[in-house]
Amino acid sequence: MKFTKMHGAGNDYIYVDGFRERLPMPAEQLAIAVSRPHFGLGSDGLIVLTPCAEADGRMRIYNNDGSEAMMCGNGVRCAARLLHEWGDAKGDEVRVMTNAGLRTIKLLPDARGRLTRGRVDMGKPVLRPADIPAAVPGERAVGVPLTAGGQTLRFTCVSMGNPHAVCFVEDPDQFPVTELGPLYERHAAFPNRCNIEFAHVSGPEEIHMRVWERGSGETLACGTGACAVLVAAVLNGLSERAVDMYLPGGQLHILWDEADGHVYMTGPTSITCTGEWLGDE
Repeated sequence: MKFTKMHGAGNDYIYVDGFRERLPMPAEQLAIAVSRPHFGLGSDGLIVLTPCAEADGRMRIYNNDGSEAMMCGNGVRCAARLLHEWGDAKGDEVRVMTNAGLRTIKLLPDARGRLTRGRVDMGKPVLRPADIPAAVPGERAVGVPLTAGGQTLRFTCVSMGNPHAVCFVEDPDQFPVTELGPLYERHAAFPNRCNIEFAHVSGPEEIHMRVWERGSGETLACGTGACAVLVAAVLNGLSERAVDMYLPGGQLHILWDEADGHVYMTGPTSITCTGEWLGDE
């Protein structure tokens, strides 16, 4: 099976051209196999791109535990670049169908004129707890106290196509993300589990964050998570509506547009390698 390995700000996936390739096994099993470090290719998961009548291509995302995700912001940006380079999308505006709906990506030139950056219309954030879903009271889940691992932290819950819970802390770098992340991911308040972000607002237009992703663990970046963090920061009165978001794997620019209510994410795409997976094990 031929593959392309790409990352957006360090959030890396194995991409398969489902227009022309056949998967050697069910996608859920393949995601586990290719994502394994040392024994596979090593990645945060698997993304399969296939034809779609309503868009330039359909993207299905599988975490490294084999579970299927609704949406991936960094992944859809990379997918748009691949669809363009494969010739399945014409022009620099690419439409990708995801399990969370249609996403439109504007490919942007880098310093060398190559279309390696992308601006994604991530749609409107979902704030009603029942629709996230989050089993918490009120019309919006802002600063809700949740207890896990003997600690009570305040979270703001947002869906960007998949559920997120954002906690603002003093120093994300020193925060026990790998200890508390999995506990809050499976907290009783989140019936479908949840992506957990720990963030610090360094200034009105600058935020630093780490993320524990549902089904993947801590990753170097999460596009939907970065969008959720900005929305949470605005709801808590901590930042402007446009910020530079700093993650362990790189930087994203996030805008929550007051005019149309949509969140826009701009960031890089990088092709690490291409090859053929033999699965000889």
